[in-house]
Amino acid sequence: MARKILIVDDEETIRDSVAGILGDEGFEPLTAAGAQEAFALLETETVHVVLLDIWMPEMDGMEALPRIKELYPELPVIMISGHGNIETAVQATKMGAFDFIEKPPSYDKIILAVSNALQFSDLAKENEILRAQQGKKAELTGVSPAITAIRQQILRVAPTPAWVLIRGEHGTGKELAAQMIHNNSPARNRPMIEVNCAAIPEELIESELFGHEKGAFTGATTGKRGKFDLADGSILFLDEIGDMSLKTQAKVLRILQEQKFERVGGGKTISVDVRVIAATNKDLEAEIEAGTFRADLFYRLNVVPITLPPLRERLEDLPLLVEDLMADFRRKGFGRKIFLPGAIHAMQRHDWPGNVRELRNFLERISIMCPDEEVTGELVVQILGGGSSMTLPEAEGVSPDEQGGWAAFASFKEAKKQFEADFLKAKIEENHGNISKTAEQIGMERSHLHKRIKALGLDS
Repeated sequence: MARKILIVDDEETIRDSVAGILGDEGFEPLTAAGAQEAFALLETETVHVVLLDIWMPEMDGMEALPRIKELYPELPVIMISGHGNIETAVQATKMGAFDFIEKPPSYDKIILAVSNALQFSDLAKENEILRAQQGKKAELTGVSPAITAIRQQILRVAPTPAWVLIRGEHGTGKELAAQMIHNNSPARNRPMIEVNCAAIPEELIESELFGHEKGAFTGATTGKRGKFDLADGSILFLDEIGDMSLKTQAKVLRILQEQKFERVGGGKTISVDVRVIAATNKDLEAEIEAGTFRADLFYRLNVVPITLPPLRERLEDLPLLVEDLMADFRRKGFGRKIFLPGAIHAMQRHDWPGNVRELRNFLERISIMCPDEEVTGELVVQILGGGSSMTLPEAEGVSPDEQGGWAAFASFKEAKKQFEADFLKAKIEENHGNISKTAEQIGMERSHLHKRIKALGLDS
């Protein structure tokens, strides 16, 4: 994507000359004959560097500079003057100018100044990204076949421009998967713009996504760039896409197809180059059938589907997750804890309806509330309470032969499957066959309960 350089000068010959130089070097020049025209362009375009003339009618460059830095503090501004002197250059630098060029500007000076400004801006953005990611995990933990396959999927799709739809229950790591894709993509040095579609009120989501013009609605005292605009040349992560209204879905679909949009209250078409990653915990096929999600939007987003498994389906990863999460707590100043084998076994008997998020909260509770360094199975069961699907053997290290009928099963997987079938059958009978009530009672998504009933052969 070509970098956009805004040339602000009241002399047409200077604008055309500088625009020609920048165009020859692969930049996309934008021109403005004065400060007001420049401000209008900055509201609608993603500009990377401004070349600003000092001597202009109405509002000169020295007046425009502080306003530009106030509105766009990270935007490099290079001052140009035909009456340059050291005093003016020093004053402009103190006011936030990146560099100072005298007229008539030479080819080499323009290219060098713009290149330096872009390099400085890129480094500043990279530092900002690194600061934001400091201490923030960006790797899926686990060695289970499911997680290994997903990690390979991510590494294959990340370098491409393909759009990705990440699906999975709450707490399975959808945001983490999106971050992994971004970190391994060509846009890794630009921030990934995130939007939680479920957290934004319906009346504000269009403004949030597309931006708005000044006076577009009550309270819009200034113009605002939207998330699509900010994600130009990078990745837009639409989290909880299933919670977006049909009205907004229609507008998003058009933008995704055309990569063009208008701000709320505006009439100018803005073009962007945005890669989209979407995520949802909802069964979108069921939502389409119910008429609450557009089928055409689903097919547009679902270029590369990635489905994250719930924790209960990859319990072999639980010891690694515990180790990883506890190390994070230690870095934050929590005490060291040792999980005895019985504690790990007790955790592996829990359904974890909240998945890794629930596990993290549980371990944080252990770190705070457990005074001892060693964590036992009894303590785990006590804290998990009624949420554990299987009770702990009477003591640490009890052999299978001492556990009654469970010893008849050749593996833990078989015993767990039988228990799950008996447990679900009993709960369904208790609720007189009402699946919705059963799902609510046992803390499971209704759609997932349907899948488990079918998988266990209980649907008959």
